[in-house]
Amino acid sequence: MPKHEIIISADVPGVDDGLSDFLGEVIRAALDAEGVDTPCEVDVLVTDDAGIRRVNLDMRGVDTPTDVLSFPMFDLSPGDKPSSEDADPATGLVPLGDMCLSLERARAQAGEYGHSSRRELAYLAVHSVLHLLGYDHLDEGPMKEQMRGREEAIMEGLGLPREK
Repeated sequence: MPKHEIIISADVPGVDDGLSDFLGEVIRAALDAEGVDTPCEVDVLVTDDAGIRRVNLDMRGVDTPTDVLSFPMFDLSPGDKPSSEDADPATGLVPLGDMCLSLERARAQAGEYGHSSRRELAYLAVHSVLHLLGYDHLDEGPMKEQMRGREEAIMEGLGLPREK
């Protein structure tokens, strides 16, 4: 089993070791569910709406907060796996990409959707991992359907299925 390195940093209060460990477990489970067997590194910033708005503006030119942003290092297609050839020689890890999560937005959306903040954060992390692995949902057709199917399968595997 590959040893993925998940680096969690936060610029907001409320992100303790328990939350960091949980996010790491979710991200590793998503990578495993997608069959990623090359050890990867994923960097995660947990922030608030103001923080994610700044990142969104700086990186994408979009001046609005959002729930999660994903910045893949590679141009993969769904089903592609990162290659050990892309590993950093110093660490042996493939730098898969970065994600930025708004804890503030996750908590608000959890309330809107009627489930726990923990489930919402897990969903956003899974969603972001899939983006790092080349999945997208820009269309309302097959690509979005494929991504949603993978999200639901991974969340089910985590024991956090969508409430019916």
